[in-house]
Amino acid sequence: WLKAEAGFESGVRRRLLEILRDELHNVIPRYRKLAEQGRVELSFTPYAHPIMPLLQDLASAREAMPEAELPEAPAYPDGEARVRWHIERGLEVFEKHFGMRPTGCWPSEGSLSEATIRLLDEYGLRWTASGQGVLGNSLEAAGSAPDAEDNGNGNGEGEEDGPRDLQGWLHRGYRLRDTEIALYFRDDGLSDAIGFRYADWHADDAVADFVHHIGNIAEVAPAGSVVSVILDGENAWEYYPENGFHFLSGLYEALAQHERLNLCTFDDVCAHASTAGGAAPVELPSLVAGSWVYGTFSTWIGDPDKNRGWDRLIEAREAVDAAIAKDPSLDTPELREQLAICEGSDWCWWFGAYNPAGSVSDFEQLYRRHLARLYQLAGLAVPEALEEVLSVGGGDPAAGGTMRKGQD
Repeated sequence: WLKAEAGFESGVRRRLLEILRDELHNVIPRYRKLAEQGRVELSFTPYAHPIMPLLQDLASAREAMPEAELPEAPAYPDGEARVRWHIERGLEVFEKHFGMRPTGCWPSEGSLSEATIRLLDEYGLRWTASGQGVLGNSLEAAGSAPDAEDNGNGNGEGEEDGPRDLQGWLHRGYRLRDTEIALYFRDDGLSDAIGFRYADWHADDAVADFVHHIGNIAEVAPAGSVVSVILDGENAWEYYPENGFHFLSGLYEALAQHERLNLCTFDDVCAHASTAGGAAPVELPSLVAGSWVYGTFSTWIGDPDKNRGWDRLIEAREAVDAAIAKDPSLDTPELREQLAICEGSDWCWWFGAYNPAGSVSDFEQLYRRHLARLYQLAGLAVPEALEEVLSVGGGDPAAGGTMRKGQD
């Protein structure tokens, strides 16, 4: 069928659709079985993928971007309650499908703030994670900036030259003061090598390069170090031959056979850290709010187009809340679900001149339609402001805008 490419008879088309249906139907049971066997760990993400720190406090964007322009509205209404809704609904859906409670949370886009960490800790989660830039900003703010040569890019250079208490600063677990939840941070160099560099390499060369860099880290890193490789979702594989099959097969084989490297989950790391020979998380006195993308929230706020997106959402939220106050029967599960959709992060991800015009147009139209639907579910007229285009795009970013690198 792949070789034919075109001219399929109706019977073949039907059979292909049946195969796709069966494969999709088996995805969740397959992951559940792997998790039950201990072969993978499944983390959860808040239900509709919101940027939790911004829902809690729009001004948290200025912790990493002090000069950032913010939306006209001073805050997202009742943001903490909405974050709790997304967390609780996300946990509910996870347990429904996988029959277990997750021990860890990958927050939407690795977006964390102190308030978000404390909230996740309150729900008894064992670990969460973010990007290298967030850790770097946080250490610098605490007066413990890593050695300039030790940039954590996976080549092991500079580890021996930095201050002793910062050796291996990236490749360890942390814990925010007065919390129990462990924090891990993405190695941008290694993660972005998979996302942006290796797709054009021969699989054997890419595997050798990756394992070489991790081996260099192992040579100098303190005992109990953990290298966190975190990818931007599923997007990388479409750029690889055969969806990354050759690279991934070679990589897992090489890592499994390596004498000094151990494949493990974050839950494994947490469990080992609590043993006599484990490396306990290092206390982090404070955390500078940000995401895995550049260590900031610049992908979602601070740009005029993105800020307009937030203002339209906040206007809709305030109008809906006022309508519900007059008629509580409007507060239906369907309306809350629609609100959650509008709070998702992918809308503002696309707004901005640097993204492709076609993608920006698709997403901003969908966003305005979803906001319009929210008004309609509350029995309200759709305001004229939602007829105005929020963003037009026009850029040509790497990977068509579907992926970002960890460092700007």
